[in-house]
Amino acid sequence: QVQLVESGGGLVQAGGSLRLSCAASGRFLSSYSYAMGWFRQAPGKEREFVAAIDWIGISTFYADSVKGRFAISRDNAKNTVYLQMNSLKPEDTAVYYCATSASRQLLITPHEYDYWGQGTQVTVSS
Repeated sequence: QVQLVESGGGLVQAGGSLRLSCAASGRFLSSYSYAMGWFRQAPGKEREFVAAIDWIGISTFYADSVKGRFAISRDNAKNTVYLQMNSLKPEDTAVYYCATSASRQLLITPHEYDYWGQGTQVTVSS
């Protein structure tokens, strides 16, 4: 089992920045190579992909809507993945979830992930 805890959400004005963190823990965490990703879900909408990073932190992939504004990174020594969000827009308002699964590949669809955090609210005011 793997537990994920997100932090860093909040209220920010349009054009501002936030940095989300997701700390992973678990008995078998060190035994596997884990891909990680960020998703978001706005009220009344389906959960959508935001960004993904491979197990070693070399390859990344972004949704078109956040490309050039968001950056995903990871610190494997701390079992933590980050999402730096710049130039935030009101349409970025959502609950942001991190996810992980035992894989060395980039994973970009929700069904590919086995473990999810509880989510952190990001609200961007206009």
